[in-house]
Amino acid sequence: MKILQVNVTLKKGSTGKIVQEIGLTLNRNKFESFIAFGRGDKLGNSKFFKIGGLFSYFLHVAKSRLLDQQGLGSKLATKSLIKKIEKINPDIIHLHQIHGYYLNYELFFTYLAQSNKKVVWTFHDCWAFTGHCCYFVRVNCVKWKTECNHCPLINYYPKSIAVDNSKNNFLKKKEFFSSLGKNLTIVSVSNWMDRLVSESFLKETNRNVIYNGVDLDIFRNRESNDLRLKHKIGSKKVILGVANIWSDIKGLNDFHKLSKLISNNEIIILIGLDKSQIANLPPNIIGIQRTENQIDLSHYYSLADVFVSTSLAESFGLVTAESLACGTPIVAYNSTATPELVKEGCGFVVDAGQLSEILKKINVILDAGKETYSLICRNTAIKFFNKDIQCLEYIKLYQNLSALNEK
Repeated sequence: MKILQVNVTLKKGSTGKIVQEIGLTLNRNKFESFIAFGRGDKLGNSKFFKIGGLFSYFLHVAKSRLLDQQGLGSKLATKSLIKKIEKINPDIIHLHQIHGYYLNYELFFTYLAQSNKKVVWTFHDCWAFTGHCCYFVRVNCVKWKTECNHCPLINYYPKSIAVDNSKNNFLKKKEFFSSLGKNLTIVSVSNWMDRLVSESFLKETNRNVIYNGVDLDIFRNRESNDLRLKHKIGSKKVILGVANIWSDIKGLNDFHKLSKLISNNEIIILIGLDKSQIANLPPNIIGIQRTENQIDLSHYYSLADVFVSTSLAESFGLVTAESLACGTPIVAYNSTATPELVKEGCGFVVDAGQLSEILKKINVILDAGKETYSLICRNTAIKFFNKDIQCLEYIKLYQNLSALNEK
């Protein structure tokens, strides 16, 4: 069976790594794996091809910025992709993140509808069923349930500086994304995301839930004194936060506030910051730039006494799952998908914005000791977030869809 995955990135970022892992699993199980991507590095035994180039990318960015038409540029790149797909003739096409200035969904979904192929689409965010944004929880907007218009998040990714095209975007997405009918299966990476889809214009679509997975061989307890010596931490308790990109919705400001509340025997480490963010940190926050080195990251999870997530928007919460795999307990906001990951005995969830409660729960964990939680955290990751098992869930889905095709 031939499986083609399509994603904005490969290897880089959470979705790029997920695509890579699915490709490797396909190869191990004697499937033929193809991956089409917008940006990133080739890795593994899959057959790769890049969609578009820099010129196409920048034109698409301009169209999105000036006309609020994310996903409606890159026509030549998409036509080229379609030709390659016709040549490969995959049995199933698996979409991931199709926004990101590299693909024209109008052309692409017209082709998909005409091809009559089975399509799996993993939702890593909410962009597919809104008129503009990826996450509406920032402003508690519910327009996406009926019809987007006058978008309150027009200045956020995918940012538009001149035009609000959210109503037209919503109607166009509804038309094209609904056109596949029973040939489309939506996979949500959390039950929270699945509930949202059930309230959207895609509610009649075939749906499934498959959690993202982590590499349990990489993300495991690797505690040593090396990082304590490197950062001159001594015996201080470590509070860790990790994000791909730190912004207000990820809770960077809350960590600044938290730094004023913690004791002198505690230190905060934040990973994923840019240079300007690091330059503006208070003395009791150690800032580290983003890293793609997962082993290095696992050392920091293992170093931490507690992992804190102040994010308001997580379709899954991969960094939370990685922390659990390393045996580090969680304190997180009760927002979006994150609470699903913090199973009983793995830590605590508190109401969003309640820093005093965050501090209380941090102290509960520090007083009890990390070791009180570590085994439960690790076992939770083994049970729910093992990448090998989660990737096999996709293979089961492909096989079921293929069997339906044969009937």
